[in-house]
Amino acid sequence: MIGVLGLQGDFLEHIQLLKEIDNVKPVIIKRSEDMSNVDALIIPGGESTTIGDLIFAKNLDKKIIEFAREGRPVLGTCAGAILLAKKVSDKIVGETGQKTLALMNITVVRNIFGRQRESFVTDVDTKIGRLKVAFIRAPGIIDAQPPAEIIGYIDHPATGRIGVLAVENNLVAATFHPEITGDKTLYQYIISLIKK
Repeated sequence: MIGVLGLQGDFLEHIQLLKEIDNVKPVIIKRSEDMSNVDALIIPGGESTTIGDLIFAKNLDKKIIEFAREGRPVLGTCAGAILLAKKVSDKIVGETGQKTLALMNITVVRNIFGRQRESFVTDVDTKIGRLKVAFIRAPGIIDAQPPAEIIGYIDHPATGRIGVLAVENNLVAATFHPEITGDKTLYQYIISLIKK
């Protein structure tokens, strides 16, 4: 089973896409006990501060950290990538002091491509394949320290070359939305990590 954190954001779109993949049973995670039979976890896009506040308010942080440290796959998309990062800042306001799960050795800048009106859909070449994805008020990955590695970049007029996909063992941070375009490549990658 693949759990999708359902506290805020576009978790239903992930659930719908996962249902289209053979032999995958998605479940919505709202409490720590919901994770007991889950093989992988997706932290969706949405409002990263709100999702983070709800994770800590519901004491889900300890469960997610334990889950990740056991080697089970965790994918964070957009806001989820921010919540996986050890270091976060904002393009406009700089340091935010935002509380995260601090699981990945990556530095993420929120809203790096601009606001909602600067959203776009594009193809991204990554080490796991070519992906068609949407960037909506998206963050960017500006640094990764081993064992984390940036495995996908885009060239953008506002930022130049910027990281958009990073991996660290069983953890994956994607600054985009695969669920909006229906691209299943990233989901297949997470499923492959379960099998390992």
